Amino acid sequence: MSKKYFILFLLFIYSLQANEINSLLFNGNCITCHKETKSISAPSVVEFKKVYLSAFSKKEDFVDYMSEWVLNPKKETSLMRDAVKKYGLMPHLCFDEETLIDISTYIYETDFSKRGGRYWSE
Repeated sequence: MSKKYFILFLLFIYSLQANEINSLLFNGNCITCHKETKSISAPSVVEFKKVYLSAFSKKEDFVDYMSEWVLNPKKETSLMRDAVKKYGLMPHLCFDEETLIDISTYIYETDFSKRGGRYWSE
């Protein structure tokens, strides 16, 4: 295998692992309250993702706003004030900004409506 193909192979493997790590971060933490398709104790991922996508269609804007808001949730800056009234304000979590960026990226890139709650969500 040539050096060029080897480097491409390593980059490909790294990108797969990064997505798996982001999936684990999401499914190990967020899914506790945010089920994929059902709103039980918090808005479903499908529901809040739709709201965020309508406000921020560009990936960078979506990820930036979501990760910053989750880092410091405030009623005044919420895109979903009705959900805050219904479920309460999201608590402050002990995640660093880089982790929240990874999770927000995963949410942006994943079509939860097609997954059918196959994982830990339902």
